[in-house]
Amino acid sequence: MIDYENLGLLNKPFFNEFKAAFNDTLESGWYILGNKVKEFETDYAQYHGVKHCLGLANGLDALILSLRAFNFAPGDEVIVPSNTYIATILSIAQCGLKPVLVEPDIHTYNIDPEKIPAAITPRTRAIMVVHLYGKSCEMDKIVAIKEKHNLVLIEDCAQSHAASFKGQLTGTFGEFGAFSFYPTKNLGALGDAGAVLCNDDELATAIRRLRNYGSDVKYYNEVVGYNSRLDEVQAAFLSVKFKYLAQITEHKRKLADIYHQGLKSDFIKPVVHPDYFDVYHIYNIRHERRDELKQFLLDNGVKTDIHYPLPPHQQKAMKGIIEGTSYPISEEIHRTTLSLPCSYCHTTADIEKVVEVINKF
Repeated sequence: MIDYENLGLLNKPFFNEFKAAFNDTLESGWYILGNKVKEFETDYAQYHGVKHCLGLANGLDALILSLRAFNFAPGDEVIVPSNTYIATILSIAQCGLKPVLVEPDIHTYNIDPEKIPAAITPRTRAIMVVHLYGKSCEMDKIVAIKEKHNLVLIEDCAQSHAASFKGQLTGTFGEFGAFSFYPTKNLGALGDAGAVLCNDDELATAIRRLRNYGSDVKYYNEVVGYNSRLDEVQAAFLSVKFKYLAQITEHKRKLADIYHQGLKSDFIKPVVHPDYFDVYHIYNIRHERRDELKQFLLDNGVKTDIHYPLPPHQQKAMKGIIEGTSYPISEEIHRTTLSLPCSYCHTTADIEKVVEVINKF
């Protein structure tokens, strides 16, 4: 059986360094907002060429605190893609803001810049883009819209570590780039972890304050804050894996190329274009008989996943939050998408076997 993902196998090459990093953290006696967090924040900011990286407890908090850093009024609107993972929309709802869904491009699965202007109203305050599956959005057009309408731009980079558009890394186009380091990510911790990137000193100060009970000075609270701090142990683990991010990315791109070259034309494969450096957090295909295909692969020793089976506007939790009941492009993607094995734990032989099996469908 070829697993869709195997985190134990994925992380095995790093075990010795993880153990050393854990022991170093344990023996330091400092477990919250210490040197391990500072080290990772510094390295991750420098990698992206930005001034600030703020470590947080998880990716959802990275989105929530990015919105909280601005004084938006209840009911203000945030534009968001209609096919994103629910966390993106939850962050908007948790802040008392209104998500305004915009359909994606059927080819890239990312928000369609041509459809954004029609969604802008006098109450629109921000655009929250999502670099889905490890492919950047079409950021030049989106930045132009942001600037024309004087909007805040927040990038959900939970799936796009090291991805870029026209040579610029995701997370560096807007006011904030919000990252998740959930264990399955290309840069994954061994538990929940997140961060935001930004270049603005005042916004960075706001995030530092919000993540630590609204406090700049211990026991003195300036605003109503949160407890959302990147853990020292997880920061230590992330620093280990960050050294191998290029290697992880290269491996996943090599596996994706086997799919690109080997899969027959019955399957709709990810679009490849020189403007985009894709990192394939997820290698998804689409097929009209997706559920049959998924079962066929399982019956023949290949596990897959679906990202995601139900679009946000059809989720029970979103009743009364999302306006509109029909988003046909999103619905088409959710109905037909299938995620194939494409992990750092997989070998080229694994993926060649998947291709062999799937082409028999």
